Amino acid sequence: MGLKIAIQMDPIDKVDIAADSTFRLAEEAQKRGHSLFYYTPDKLAYEEGRITVRGWPLTVQRVRGDHFALGASQQVDLLDFDVVWLRQDPPFDMGYITSTHILDMIHPQTLVVNDPFWVRNYPEKLLVLQFPDLTPPTTIARDLETLKSFKLRHGDIILKPLYGNGGAGVFRLRPDDRNLNSLHELFAGINNEPLIAQKFLPDVSRGDKRIILVDGEAVGAINRVPAEGETRSNMHVGGRPEPIGLSERDQEICARIGPLLREKGQIFVGIDVIGGYLTEINLTSPTGIQELERFDSINVAARIWDAIENRRNGR
Repeated sequence: MGLKIAIQMDPIDKVDIAADSTFRLAEEAQKRGHSLFYYTPDKLAYEEGRITVRGWPLTVQRVRGDHFALGASQQVDLLDFDVVWLRQDPPFDMGYITSTHILDMIHPQTLVVNDPFWVRNYPEKLLVLQFPDLTPPTTIARDLETLKSFKLRHGDIILKPLYGNGGAGVFRLRPDDRNLNSLHELFAGINNEPLIAQKFLPDVSRGDKRIILVDGEAVGAINRVPAEGETRSNMHVGGRPEPIGLSERDQEICARIGPLLREKGQIFVGIDVIGGYLTEINLTSPTGIQELERFDSINVAARIWDAIENRRNGR
């Protein structure tokens, strides 16, 4: 029997159907006979004890420029759905956090993927702190002297916003770089959040590996290679995806973190590994499943829906 699926995501008309993971998940759900309902985060509301959204019945097709069709706009109660996908992209700001609080009120009666309580409490760059032996030397601080001390110890570092995404605001500071003070002033003028600094890993020139885990199990990986003259490997800023397998070290990392992800209801997760070091655990809106399917013929979307259907059936 088909499930009723609601998808909370950014505007669907903007997605790249050849790369967007949410589109691929919707496509696979539709293939299985599940019904789709689409809404944007601003349409989520708490109304006198009910969690409602205003959105549209959705159908999708893999036709560029004509990849979706919407039914008539309607207001619905999310408790009437079997599954809600929390799939809007960061920034992980107070709007995002508020969404997780509201969706907490229907989960698990309506299964929210990924579990919004742990999405809120395990932001991408913070969950890795529970595994210091797997990560490069890392400091999270707002205090300039703490950041200076870290740079003095490690020389070549990466500095970035704690809640950034897509490679935005990522800087490499080499040993002779004198811009730390200026960057600190710049970020301090934007918000009052800490920064994250990590020791620079030269292996990034050979790629930043994105490993996909489904319900705590590694299913495959892609390698994201930085563009010429670029430190960042994110595909948003020109990183090139390439096929790559899972190393023994990758399997070790996944075996360590996988049970925690499964226990906390994180069904679709993408982790980043550079030179054998875990740098991020992405829970909010991970990507990469279409590239993995093209490279290795692994239907990650099908595995994700298998896991969701099993959870709905109490397995």
